[in-house]
Amino acid sequence: MKKIYLLVIVSVLVLSHVAAQENAFFENPVIKGDMADPSAVKVGDTYYATATSSEWAPFYPIFTSTDLINWKQAGHVFNEKPSWTSHSFWAPELYYHHGTMFCYYTARRKSDNTSYIGVATAKGTSLKFTDHGPLVELGTEAIDAFVFDDEGQLFLTWKAYGLDQRPIELLGSRLSDDGLQLEGEPFTLLKDEERIGLEGQYHFKKGDYYYIIYSAKSCCGPSSDYDVRVARAKNFRGPYEKYAGNPILSGGNGDFLSCGHGTAVKTPDGRMFYLSHGYQSGDAFYMGRQPILHELIGTDDGWLAFKPGKHATIRLQVPFAGTAQLPLADFSDDFSGKTLKADWTWNYPYSDIRVTQKSGLLNLTGAPKAGTKQGTVLCLRPQSTHYSYETQIGNTNGSLKGLTLYGDDQNMIAMGIQHKTLIVKSVKEGRETILFRSETENVHPFLKIEVRNGCMLTFFHGPDGKSWNQMSNTPLNGSFLVRWDRVARPGLVHRGKTDEPAVFNYFNLNHLH
Repeated sequence: MKKIYLLVIVSVLVLSHVAAQENAFFENPVIKGDMADPSAVKVGDTYYATATSSEWAPFYPIFTSTDLINWKQAGHVFNEKPSWTSHSFWAPELYYHHGTMFCYYTARRKSDNTSYIGVATAKGTSLKFTDHGPLVELGTEAIDAFVFDDEGQLFLTWKAYGLDQRPIELLGSRLSDDGLQLEGEPFTLLKDEERIGLEGQYHFKKGDYYYIIYSAKSCCGPSSDYDVRVARAKNFRGPYEKYAGNPILSGGNGDFLSCGHGTAVKTPDGRMFYLSHGYQSGDAFYMGRQPILHELIGTDDGWLAFKPGKHATIRLQVPFAGTAQLPLADFSDDFSGKTLKADWTWNYPYSDIRVTQKSGLLNLTGAPKAGTKQGTVLCLRPQSTHYSYETQIGNTNGSLKGLTLYGDDQNMIAMGIQHKTLIVKSVKEGRETILFRSETENVHPFLKIEVRNGCMLTFFHGPDGKSWNQMSNTPLNGSFLVRWDRVARPGLVHRGKTDEPAVFNYFNLNHLH
């Protein structure tokens, strides 16, 4: 009788566990904000992810998680640019081998502005990376690195010939055991015979087959139709057969405009979860290419599929029972720390930033680079379509200092104080338009911008950070700020002489309903 009783209890507990997991859901994106081409790796009980940082510094944000749905930023791969690079920091790939964390990354070579692949290493999971310079310098472009271990032999693969008048190819090469040198001649794995695109590859082996999950079509911008495809072979070097049922994951179902370029990680029980990026449909497009998670499964005929089906989906079952997705948090900075919070990013192609924090004040200035006009910005990745951000100006001088929604040096919106004048301006394709100017001896030092629908801006100023005066009843449309591979970011701006800095007392960003 006791055995029967215990069996009933165990059965109830198991069924409760399964039911709890089936009734618990998370929502994509799992990392909010513009973070394209994500790469993920599992070390111990922790998952690590990084992604493209493009024209924003620091370079390659790093996030950690223990459940795949709640991620926290832990820093960046690089705080300073590697000496051989200039800009366009794309598609980093994490790999863990022999107690070392590797980051294979794409950047433009300073000497000729060509995109090649470099490598950096960190001891264990310290995330303190040391750069080892360029690894792949082949042709007119080499991007999108991935490392695969085929029974002890490491291989590096990458996208080649994307800028040439020939089909794109995925190339491979043996990689030294220390992960720092190519060995032998590169070889072709897969060709883009259809001329629809071929990049962002992920390799793994299951059963008799080697699989390549890759992305095709247009990666970026409002017309993106990026999708995820698969090919397989019985030898790593090929020949590979492309799946007749491609694509196996795409947008177009109302939740997502497009999706692609990711890597998969295994859970302790052997399941595989693919972390890629996706543009959400509608207003959420203005949050950019955000990391999304889908479970990858095998099919009876030896191909691959995603558990929810062929379309990227927002609401899915949690990977692990007993976990719950935390709500989106607001951001606040009183500048009391010794260093900037990891969330902050700045416009390194256009200005050499100079920033200090002391006694709860942020001192921001910068040295603009040749040909630039709009100064230095310190920005955050937007994580919702409705939000407001505010600050208090702590000094008066001839520089313009205040708030911005920033695309690049030629496309931005700024609201700030210069001398005793409150100014709102728009810069579109380099052409500056003053939208509002108010000269007064008692200019209000508190400024606020409210963003609705991802791109509609309303401006406020006030005397105390509690009561606000709205400056116009007609919101400003900032949709023009989207760049081909990134979206606009809210934050702080300084435009002026380096000896006339901007001083800020605080910065708050609140998500609105």
